[in-house]
Amino acid sequence: MSYQITVQPSGRSFTAETGETLLDAGLRQGLILPYGCKDGACGACKGKVASGTVDHGKSQAHALTEDEKAAGLTLYCCATAQSDLVIECKQLALASDIPVKTLPSRIEKLDKLAPDVIEMHLRLPASERFQFLAGQYIDFLLKDGKKRSYSLASAPEDDGPLQLQIRHVPGGLFTEQVFSTLKLRDILRFNGPHGSFYLREDSAKPVILLAGGTGFAPVKSIVEHAIAKGMTRPMFIYWGAKARIDLYQHALPEKWAAEHTHIRYVPVLSEPAAGDDWAGRTGFVHQAVLADFADLSAYQVYACGSPLMIDAARRDFVAQGLPEEEFFSDAFTFSTT
Repeated sequence: MSYQITVQPSGRSFTAETGETLLDAGLRQGLILPYGCKDGACGACKGKVASGTVDHGKSQAHALTEDEKAAGLTLYCCATAQSDLVIECKQLALASDIPVKTLPSRIEKLDKLAPDVIEMHLRLPASERFQFLAGQYIDFLLKDGKKRSYSLASAPEDDGPLQLQIRHVPGGLFTEQVFSTLKLRDILRFNGPHGSFYLREDSAKPVILLAGGTGFAPVKSIVEHAIAKGMTRPMFIYWGAKARIDLYQHALPEKWAAEHTHIRYVPVLSEPAAGDDWAGRTGFVHQAVLADFADLSAYQVYACGSPLMIDAARRDFVAQGLPEEEFFSDAFTFSTT
């Protein structure tokens, strides 16, 4: 059975089959709703159901509370239609603006940035041009139809290999291969680009970029894109990690800040090691932002890291004045074999 889904305020519509999530139905028909993890964990796809009924599916309690359900909110990546619907989504766009492709790629470089982080460089066929928005991710296509998602660390303007920063997850189906068996010149297939975590270039608001661990990868893409485009919007980069070794490209944002007066970089360690000799900020990275900005009403925030960090940042930033529609996020979730 099919249901008609109307999206306001654009007035666009699409159909959803029984058991098909609203996000999947929209993507299938060339419409892209805001989304991040596609697993009900990050809350990036949260939106209002103005009329009709849905099954909330596997949405996780921290991303969609019972009070939010009662207020008519749902997660588009989990919700399935039980009737015709009218939903509210401010960020609807045509996915066809940038085509989603499935491409082969060859591993050109495996650079160990930290004991548990490898930067992978992928070279595409000479005849292919891969378009994406700074901050988006790709899905590696593995055996048995499994997929693993990783943010692109390179800027769209970079004509070199695609860069990805991959943290080792013990027991991880893909990361175990990256850290043990994959080698230069191996072929990997991927599909993309995906995600609504990208810089909104139609705004002049100053930007706070919040990264936890390898959440630095899409932040790197966004900043390098902004520099390449000559943007001068103030950018405040907050990178949180456990110990000094986990700030695996610390010199790079320091260089951005030194060369561009509109960029500021604040590293934050939650548990500095005994030998780190750390004189910088400590604690939770989002709390460093709260300490520095008493009023967030005039800012945009782009946050990438663990679901717990994303949830805490969204809650506390909104409480400190940030308009909820100006919080953009991508939560990293991990799967093992």
